[in-house]
Amino acid sequence: MANISSAEKDIEMDVEPGVKLEPQLGSIVSIKQDNEIQETIDETLAVGNEYDTASYRKLLWKIDLWLLPLMWLCYGTQQADKTAVSIQAVFGMRQDTGLVGQQFSWLTTIFYISYLVSEGPANALMQRFKLGRVLGICMLIWGVIVLCIAFAKNFAGLMVLRALQGVAECTISPTFLLITGAWYKSHEHAMRSIIWGTSNAGMAILTGLINYGIGLRAEKQPGGLAPWKGVSIFLGVLTMVLGVMVFFVLGTPDEVRWLTPREKKAALARVMDNQTGTDHIKRPWRWEQVTTTFKDPQTYFFFFVTVANALPNGGTTTFGNLVYSSFGFSSLDTLLKGTIPQRAVSIVWFLFVGYITLKKPNMRFFFMMISLIPAFAGMLTLALLPKNGYLWLRWGMYLMTVTGDLPGLLIWTMLPSNVAGRTKKSVTATVLFVAYCTGNAVGAQVFQAKDAPRYIPGLTVCAIMFGVEFVLMGLWRTYYMWQNKRRERFIAQLGATAEEHVRQGYLNAEADMTDFENIYFKYKY
Repeated sequence: MANISSAEKDIEMDVEPGVKLEPQLGSIVSIKQDNEIQETIDETLAVGNEYDTASYRKLLWKIDLWLLPLMWLCYGTQQADKTAVSIQAVFGMRQDTGLVGQQFSWLTTIFYISYLVSEGPANALMQRFKLGRVLGICMLIWGVIVLCIAFAKNFAGLMVLRALQGVAECTISPTFLLITGAWYKSHEHAMRSIIWGTSNAGMAILTGLINYGIGLRAEKQPGGLAPWKGVSIFLGVLTMVLGVMVFFVLGTPDEVRWLTPREKKAALARVMDNQTGTDHIKRPWRWEQVTTTFKDPQTYFFFFVTVANALPNGGTTTFGNLVYSSFGFSSLDTLLKGTIPQRAVSIVWFLFVGYITLKKPNMRFFFMMISLIPAFAGMLTLALLPKNGYLWLRWGMYLMTVTGDLPGLLIWTMLPSNVAGRTKKSVTATVLFVAYCTGNAVGAQVFQAKDAPRYIPGLTVCAIMFGVEFVLMGLWRTYYMWQNKRRERFIAQLGATAEEHVRQGYLNAEADMTDFENIYFKYKY
C-alpha cells in the first residue's frame, strides 16, 4: 500500500468492515488491508500474469464473438422497435387508427415518459439480479407488446401499448453500458460501444429493406394485411427470439457460462486497470454513494449534455421520414433515397471515429464536437431554405445531420469509463437516462402538426440544441482535464512509487470506492 504523507488530511468514517475512507473530493482515501479484497486482487492478477499478449488477444477475440454480434442485433432491433412508428406513419397507421393533431407526437412522448419513470426501478433490478436474465425477460415482454401494436384500433390502444413498451425497453441501454464496462478496458469502451451502436443504422437499413418489401407487397395486394401492421408483427417476433438468446448468453464475466473459471479471472484482470471496480465481489447498495453522485459536477454534465443531445434525436427519429416526405419523396422512396443512405453514412462515420479513438486515447470529446458542426449546419440550412424546390440540396442537408447521432452514443461511454462505485454508477445511469427520456419526449413535441410539412420551428430548435451541446461538451472536457491535473499534483506530494500508487488504486476500486473519492482515479475523455 502507498505510504501516505502528512499532506494527507486524515478524516475517516466507517463504510463497511475493514474499510475506512475519507469522502471529500481532493483527498486520499486510507484503506486498511482487507484480506478478502487483497486475496481477490492477488488471485486475479496472478492468473492475468500467466497470460501473454497472444493469449489475451485470443481471449478478447472470444469475448467479442460472444458479446458483440448479439448486442448488435439486440440494440438495433430495440431502435427499430421504438422508432417503428415513424415508418408506420407513412404506411397508413395514422389514417387506419384515426390519429389527428398532436396524437402521433404523443406516441413518442408517452414512450419516453414511461421509460423515464421506470429507469430507477430497472437499475435497481439490474444491480440485484443477473444482467442477462433481467434483459432477456424484458425483451420477451416488449416483443409481445410490439406485436400487439399491429392489432391496435385507436389512439387509446396505441398509447397504452407504447407506454408499456417504454417500461420494458428502459433496461437495454444501461445493461449494455454495464456489460461494456465489465468486459473492456477504458480505451476500448468507445470502439466496442460504437460497434453495437452502429446497429441503430445497420438494422435500420436491414429492417428498412424488409419494410420496403412489406410496403411493396401491400401496394400490389391492397386488400391484404396493412403494411404498418406487417412491420409490427415482424419486429415483435424478431425481438422475442433475441430475448431468449440474451437470457442465456449475456452477462458480466462472473455470470456467463461460456468462459472457464480461469478465463473469467483473466477477463477480470484485463479491466482492473480501469479502477471502476470489477463484479467479482458483490456490492451492497450504499446510500452515501447516492449523496456523492449529486455532489459530483460530472453528474450534471451527464444530465444537461444528454438533454441537449436527445432533444433533436426525439424529433428526428419520430418525424424523420415525414421530413423526407415533405421534400417530395413517396413513401417507398423515403426508405430507398432517405433512410437507407442516411444510415449508411452513419455507419461509416461511427466506425471511423471508433477506430481512431481505439488507437488514440482521449479523443472522444474532440470527435463529438466535430460531429455537431455538420449537424448544426444541415438543420439550420433546412430551416432557412425557400418553401419550394431544392429537392436534392434539402436531401444533402438532411443527410449531413446524421453525424449528430454520434455524440449521443459517446456520451454514454463516459459512464463505464469515468464513474466508479457500483451504487454511484447505477444512480448516474439513472440520471443519464432520465435526461435522455426528457430530451426525447420534448423533442417529439417541438415538431407540431400545424407546422407540417416543413416543420421549420422543429428544425430550428434542433439546430440550436446542437450549438448548446457543443459549448457544454467543451466545458465538460475542460473539467476532466482540470481534475486529472489536480490529482497528479496531489499524488506527486506523497512520495510513494508508481507501483504503490497503482496498487492503492486497485484496492480503492475493489473496495467499491467512487471516482469522486479515489484520488488515484484518472478521467478519460
